[in-house]
Amino acid sequence: MQYVSTRKGLKANAVDTVFQGLAPDGGLYVPESVSAKEALPPLATLGAAEEYVLAELFGDFPASVRSEAVARLLSRFPSPEPVPIVEADGMHILELFHGRTGAFKDVALSMLPVFMRHAAKGRRVLILTATSGDTGSAAMQGFAGVEGTEVAVFFPNVGTSEIQRLQMTTPSDANVHAIAIKGNFDDAQAAVKRIFADEALNAEAAEKGVALSSANSINTGRLVPQIGYYMLAASRLGAFDVVVPSGNFGNLLAAYYAKRLGAPIGKFICASNVNDVLARFVKTGVYDPGDKFTVTNSPSMDIRKSSNVERLLWLLNDGDCSEVARLMDDLAKKGRYELNARAKARLFAEFEGGVATPEETEEEMRRMKSASGYILDPHTAVATHVARALGHPRNGRRLVVAATATPYKFPETCQRAFGEDVLVDPPPSFRDLKTLPVVQNKVVEVAGIDAAVRELADVRG
Repeated sequence: MQYVSTRKGLKANAVDTVFQGLAPDGGLYVPESVSAKEALPPLATLGAAEEYVLAELFGDFPASVRSEAVARLLSRFPSPEPVPIVEADGMHILELFHGRTGAFKDVALSMLPVFMRHAAKGRRVLILTATSGDTGSAAMQGFAGVEGTEVAVFFPNVGTSEIQRLQMTTPSDANVHAIAIKGNFDDAQAAVKRIFADEALNAEAAEKGVALSSANSINTGRLVPQIGYYMLAASRLGAFDVVVPSGNFGNLLAAYYAKRLGAPIGKFICASNVNDVLARFVKTGVYDPGDKFTVTNSPSMDIRKSSNVERLLWLLNDGDCSEVARLMDDLAKKGRYELNARAKARLFAEFEGGVATPEETEEEMRRMKSASGYILDPHTAVATHVARALGHPRNGRRLVVAATATPYKFPETCQRAFGEDVLVDPPPSFRDLKTLPVVQNKVVEVAGIDAAVRELADVRG
């Protein structure tokens, strides 16, 4: 499988895209072509679905490496049903939160270390990760103790839930580092992407025998494994629409790629909290982050600049890198961009969007519990609220809801929403979290991120 970068069409194989993370032109790597077979093969298990997706999109990795990655995933999701589909209130809830940190990121980040180790070919890798709450802990868990890797996670000093913060600040493995920043996710993501493009800093790291890469969904090693669970849902359910609570857009984009591989998905519903850049984009074709940023009760979606939209731009424009470059240049210079008429028509044909306020989110949590007894986390509640507001399920089609986190990550919001403690049986990884010592306590200004990276490259180089 050939990959190309979104802005200049730079070519790379799958292995190199994992090692590099961000493309050298500042864009993201995308599969050059994805085509569906005439009939979707039966994919009875998550393992089978992942093997299928990896064979299609990560064929440059040896079959033994792909199988090792899938085996590692399944070993870290010990249930025979790692991603169960539960019916509640007329919806099919795809539970993606049964991994070690209780978020959908555990799926891909259980596999990425295997791909990264193969791609690194013995080179040391410093993995830089910006997080709004969930990616950081999943990256730390996924790479903890993995030889030849260091992980530096940058997260907002204000805005994560207490559990999210503890998941990042209590790991004691020597190769994982959580660093709070006096800023938000967008600040962290912008700094990390700028560092990847900084030739001088990369050269400094290389002199010390260290290469920089990413565990965010800008990395194909994060995006591709996420396609697997949508293929599994398609194999089990047939045709469906899908709603995804969206922050950096990677999880919804994975569903879009699943359709490219043959999954019979109709509408893609982008659910936003009041940081509603993505919902406005899929409704208007105008991407305008603006200046307003709000800390909400769905913190993993408190994002205004979503990296993976750039991959969608490439797809909507038939791989026209010059058009993607123009749009990204408009974003850099004007703070916004607008799709051309043809791309807008394609976007509107398949995507819908909507918003849930913090109050509506908690009301939806109560409504769902009353209607079906099901306890939603606040992010998934944003998704079900938006879907219902748009009239889904509709036209006799099933609706799949991507349940992206366990409610046990957000006890404060659950207590406020329900007025009582409904989280009575915490997963083992959550049970003793508050008793663990906090060992990751570094806090830096946004301007200090570069220095923190240099320090880690120097110490570990």
